[in-house]
Amino acid sequence: MANEVRVRFAPSPTGPFHIGGARSALFNWLFARKMGGKMILRIEDTDLERSSRESEENIKAALKWLGMDWDEGIDVGGENGPYRQTERLEIYKKYTDKLLAEGKAYYCYCTDEELEAERQSLLAEGKMPRYMGKCRHLTPEQIEKYKAEGRKPTVRFKVPADKQILVRDMVRGDVVFDSNGIGDFVIVKSDGIPTYNYAVVIDDSLMHITHVIRAEEHLSNTPRQCLIYDALGFEQPTFGHISLILGKDHTKMSKRHGATSVDQYRQLGYLPEAIDNFLALLGWAPNSEQEIFSMDELVKEFSMDHVAKNPAVFDIDKLNWINQHYMRKLSRDEFYEAAKPHMIKKGFINGEEYGDKLEWLKDVVATAQQHVSYAAQVPDDVAMYFTDNFDFENDDAKNVLLAETVPEVIRLLFDKLPKLEVLDGPSVKATFKAIQKETKLGGKNVFMPIRVALTGNQHGPELAEMVPLLGLARTVSRIKNSLDKVGVKLY
Repeated sequence: MANEVRVRFAPSPTGPFHIGGARSALFNWLFARKMGGKMILRIEDTDLERSSRESEENIKAALKWLGMDWDEGIDVGGENGPYRQTERLEIYKKYTDKLLAEGKAYYCYCTDEELEAERQSLLAEGKMPRYMGKCRHLTPEQIEKYKAEGRKPTVRFKVPADKQILVRDMVRGDVVFDSNGIGDFVIVKSDGIPTYNYAVVIDDSLMHITHVIRAEEHLSNTPRQCLIYDALGFEQPTFGHISLILGKDHTKMSKRHGATSVDQYRQLGYLPEAIDNFLALLGWAPNSEQEIFSMDELVKEFSMDHVAKNPAVFDIDKLNWINQHYMRKLSRDEFYEAAKPHMIKKGFINGEEYGDKLEWLKDVVATAQQHVSYAAQVPDDVAMYFTDNFDFENDDAKNVLLAETVPEVIRLLFDKLPKLEVLDGPSVKATFKAIQKETKLGGKNVFMPIRVALTGNQHGPELAEMVPLLGLARTVSRIKNSLDKVGVKLY
């Protein structure tokens, strides 16, 4: 195990799984798979008020949907468990007792009010707020006095003075911190629950984690963790802090930039392989101009050497472009299955259709495949097939039907369509060409009035695709209704 690469993804189950968390998980997964190592899934649930099993299930479901399996941890098991921090409290206590016994930590009885007063005083002096060690050298009498007052202590780590803390980072290179700017920090809260910076060190060490790949926002925590590694005699892992994800306006990503949770994208009908492909390109650059990658290709190409320091920009247009690529590769049946829940939600189908009706629905849905970006867009794209009541999009469209050549075009259409042996794309195209030949009109003067009469719009699906799906009766009825609205008489 000594030479085995071991990474971990350790989310806090405090809400829906964020797209930034998915990117961190993906980089860990790719690195582990590239290096022939293992990925561990650990749940950091020490925020008792906000953590929930519902959020934990959401995280696990999202990882599975994205195709990221784990080799050890929650649901899988392993020899280094338990894998929820709240189930490891006895383990943390053993190390806390060790630090206290060695004088590397101490009980702190300061109240929140006292700590805030100290903070404000330092700010007023223009100094960086930090704990100044008031409780480092309490006498037994002072401790008894605080206990009598009912104060519940925290445990603080004793930060050594004048120490340069070197963090070797795979993304940022060597980063140096000065221990004098840190101040003694809490490692166990007054309720006995360890803080993040403390528990994570013990967990990573006991789980033999060799590489810690996580978001840049954790870099400022790292010197505290390095001090604890050293105090407990643990070997430090190799760190890699990946950049923040920003919106297109270069501000921190939020709801205004689009959906922020993985589940929202799943519900909108994005494909997991597209999400993976897009997330991989957020902060990592391949050696080529290639932008479309399968998971196998990503594993082969991925390297922490090509992870950028600069913030990654979440471009929803880029995601839509990538997702559209994968949508177009789906088979007719796969595309229908992707669209099905959205068609049900819209009320166009009940999901129980079979036989000719089902085949017709698959053909209708397939008309959207080349131009929707994600499956939730399909119902609006094919809505015209599910109602014959529509309005003209604008006056320009309405005026198309007032051209003097329109009655002749429509009369010929009504004469020729019923005579077709098969109403399909080729036969409809041939009919339009025949009408052009007989009327000596340009294509636009033939196609446009038919399109507007059928849909109310000047743009839309191919007529040769649309007419067979509507069928003869609906095609004739819709055109007649449109002509009636503008007062055009055929005969």
